[in-house]
Amino acid sequence: MVDSTSNVQLGKQAEPGKQTQVAASSDKLKVGALIALVVGSMVGGGIFSLPQNIAASASAGATLIGWLITGVGMLMLAFVFQTLANRKPKLDGGVYAYAKAGFGDYMGFSSAWGYWISAWIGNVSYMVLLFSTLGFFFPLFGEGNTLPAIICASVLLWFLHFLVLRGIKEAAFINTLTTIAKMVPLALFIVICAIAFKLDVFTSDFWGAGNSDLGTVMNQVRNMMLVTVWVFIGIEGASIFSARAEKRSDVGKATVVGFVGVLLLLVLVNVLSQGILAQAQLAGLKNPSMAGVLESVVGHWGAVLISVGLIVSLAGALLSWTLLCAEILFASARDHTMPEFLRKENANQVPVNALWLSNGLIQLFLIITLFNSSTYLSLLYLATSMILVPYFWSAAYALLLAWRHETYEQAPGERGKDLLIALIAVLYAVWLVYAAGVQYLLLSALLYAPGAILFAKAKRELGQPVFTSVEKVIFLVVLIGALIAGYGLYSGFLSL
Repeated sequence: MVDSTSNVQLGKQAEPGKQTQVAASSDKLKVGALIALVVGSMVGGGIFSLPQNIAASASAGATLIGWLITGVGMLMLAFVFQTLANRKPKLDGGVYAYAKAGFGDYMGFSSAWGYWISAWIGNVSYMVLLFSTLGFFFPLFGEGNTLPAIICASVLLWFLHFLVLRGIKEAAFINTLTTIAKMVPLALFIVICAIAFKLDVFTSDFWGAGNSDLGTVMNQVRNMMLVTVWVFIGIEGASIFSARAEKRSDVGKATVVGFVGVLLLLVLVNVLSQGILAQAQLAGLKNPSMAGVLESVVGHWGAVLISVGLIVSLAGALLSWTLLCAEILFASARDHTMPEFLRKENANQVPVNALWLSNGLIQLFLIITLFNSSTYLSLLYLATSMILVPYFWSAAYALLLAWRHETYEQAPGERGKDLLIALIAVLYAVWLVYAAGVQYLLLSALLYAPGAILFAKAKRELGQPVFTSVEKVIFLVVLIGALIAGYGLYSGFLSL
């Protein structure tokens, strides 16, 4: 998830249909800055908990297969964003713009809605992880979902809220600090664990046959999928800010280069951990589990190093995502995908209504985590399941362009390659929906369904019918899923 706001602007935008003048050429983002944006988008709090999150679902052998599938699938998705950035340069609204252009207003709205929900639920998970980490020093915070943890998280949430309302748009100092806080512990962890790596530990019960709870190898691979997607959320970071790129082609380059670098970093952290502690030991670690792994090698100071680095990193990430949650709603309201009231700004040019709505729901879910004892991992799964729709429609749009020969008039030779890439990306997105399972599919429907209220409001403001015939059918399916999920939560066969 995005941990940097150095390039997020919440300032006023031109009304749709009017010429919008973006930043002057001296303010445009060069390829290096775009790569940093992509890397910063993906390297967040998730990597610090990766060893336990993966070990809870998979053995070392299944982990390697899972990373291979994830690597290929996400690389194809990175190529999709590269292709769309080059072939549809006027679509600067982020991933939801691709769904809207290819499959209609409701799909565009649903992608924006799902992306936004994923963002603020991600903030809830960051809160839980932050106070779980503080629990290393102050046991009363427990796993980050105790009453003291929720009270302190709520205080932090509203402190950030009113800080942003005063006009905090760019936090350069915090961004620099959090970048150092993230990269220094990660680099030390990789170097130390590479030296301490034991092949016999890594190969012990390589396929998880000794632990019946893990299930078959295929089940292990399936169960780890949402974790691997979570740590890659942000791969679309460069496309979100494509209007600020110095050269449009740099957006695609930054996406692919940033992805490859982050993939290498994530695999190293995960695989090296499995050569330090056995699967059962990793699965039993408290998050941030990197702290427990490093502590087993160098002693208590290793846990302190990782914990302090993560605390500072998460503090900056929370500010970043507080800004980004509001930006997502503001940007989509600007082109009438969302209702007009979400375009309202205060005197400091902060989208005030979007900010209140986002943080109000974060507060609600913090309270829910207290009564449902939701952990960081369960929130991670829910946030990840919500991002699957925007990713699927982006890949489907790229497939549609190649299938129709659209934008390939001048380069017909590239169509076959792009068609194959988009097809693989679509199949990967479908696989992710399957991997998420029925529980998170139904919970996603429960969160998607209420969005129809805002969609209807936006359409009525334009004097247009709410749904087309096809969209009515899609909404009916979502509504049925939401009703089943609601009954499931009430009766207890579903839980957060």
